[in-house]
Amino acid sequence: MKQLIYNIGMLATPEGKTAHGGPSQAEIRYYRNAWLAVADDGTVAAIGEGEVPEEYCGAAEKVDAGGHLVTPGLVDAHTHLIFGGWREHELALKLKGVPYLEILAQGGGILSTVRNTRAASEEELADKAAEALAMMLEMGTTTCEAKSGYGLSLEDELKQLRAIKRLQSSQPVELVPTFLGAHAVPEEYKEDREGYIRLMCEEMIPAVAKEGLAEFCDVFCETGVFTAEESRTILECGKKYGLAPKIHSDEINPIGGTELTSEIGAVSAEHLICATDEGIDAMRHGGTVACCLPATSFYLNANFARARDMVSAGVPVAIATDFNPGSCPNLSLSFAMNLGCYKYRLTPEEVLTAVTLNAAAAIRRADTLGSLETGKKADMVIWKADNLDFILYRFGNNLADTVIKAGEIVVKR
Repeated sequence: MKQLIYNIGMLATPEGKTAHGGPSQAEIRYYRNAWLAVADDGTVAAIGEGEVPEEYCGAAEKVDAGGHLVTPGLVDAHTHLIFGGWREHELALKLKGVPYLEILAQGGGILSTVRNTRAASEEELADKAAEALAMMLEMGTTTCEAKSGYGLSLEDELKQLRAIKRLQSSQPVELVPTFLGAHAVPEEYKEDREGYIRLMCEEMIPAVAKEGLAEFCDVFCETGVFTAEESRTILECGKKYGLAPKIHSDEINPIGGTELTSEIGAVSAEHLICATDEGIDAMRHGGTVACCLPATSFYLNANFARARDMVSAGVPVAIATDFNPGSCPNLSLSFAMNLGCYKYRLTPEEVLTAVTLNAAAAIRRADTLGSLETGKKADMVIWKADNLDFILYRFGNNLADTVIKAGEIVVKR
């Protein structure tokens, strides 16, 4: 036996291998006065309450949880992890009320980050992202989706995805790569949108698939970016090459992206600030996970997604950071969790499911991650808290005390 975590005051976890929507999103299994044994392969061998059975007492490593709360490791299902530069100069524009799409039209926004990302080497991009991942790990994030989308050329998109691949083996956070060449139309294709879409479908997506650099294909379906029909074309092409579809939709204007989800079999729809009843219904029918990003709404002083309505409609809701240099320079999933309670009006139990099991489902990892159950990876956080409510009640603090990834202590504060 590899490891025994004992003296757990409360262990809180969702259960199952699929996303939970409706009333089941609030169904959390609580163990009190608990222990958890980790097998030699880094998976959960057993969980129980009360006295630890003799067969698990000989574990190679014993971890005293101090009577505190233990949850699954947090899963951040939407980040733009790999980028060059920052965009702090846009803060003043935002404070003056300049809309994001106007900043983008002026060559700022995503296009500003594209210039900085193209100028950086693969090693520089990986080193910068490694610093961010270390901070995320300190706050309990053990798995992280990472998108490209700031290269917008064949070589620069591949460079971003290769940086993600480099990071897989050089640090503990498990990374799930997504190709997002359809993040914006690059400046050199400003007058030839169709040409850029052809480039993605005929060169970028085949090259990404050939090198095995991504699991998903994503599109920013938004006014001034890609239309719903353009998004369909790109995502259907991705499916032909084995890249499962995701979609950024209804962030600023509802232009039909979320309604596509059931037609294209989208694994997740992301942002959803302006989602319509029809869009919510499409996600429910399609089995799509709604990946909501409350810290982005907070930073942009925008409306908050109708997460409460989505849960009530039976749509599984995940919560993620949307870490990026422009619209959400925040990598604390704990802060996003707080906002999930305060602004989405989700319960602590619903929020926990949103950042564990449902988030894992949004990146096709729910069979191995997202809950503490026999056979799943032993990814967990020991919190400086006695119960689940406390970590949602407190904000602006890092309450993660010990972080364990596949049975290895990777953070001990």
